[in-house]
Amino acid sequence: QVQLVESGGGLVQAGGSLRLSCGASGSIFSINAMGWYRQAPGKQRELVATIISGGSTNYADSVKGRFTISRDNAENTVSLQMNSLKPEDTAVYYCYADILDGSSWSRYWGQGTQVTVSS
Repeated sequence: QVQLVESGGGLVQAGGSLRLSCGASGSIFSINAMGWYRQAPGKQRELVATIISGGSTNYADSVKGRFTISRDNAENTVSLQMNSLKPEDTAVYYCYADILDGSSWSRYWGQGTQVTVSS
């Protein structure tokens, strides 16, 4: 069984920084993409950033230049450094990982962590 556990998040003033981390554990043979989605109240979940096993990254236009995604393949972790935070970044942030856990690939999700940016 695979679990993703998130840490980080919290309350910060506009212009501040936060760092989210997510670790995968369990029966893991391989991990391809890892990343972060977010969901604000009343809005659909949106992709924030993705990083594949080779290190290539992709960001939502709204966070480019402010957020940086990274991963540690040896530790099965993914992190999101968020700088210059804006009130519109307020949301629950979910990490995900596409994992080969036996004979098939599945997408696993973290429990979500609240990020609140005050103006």
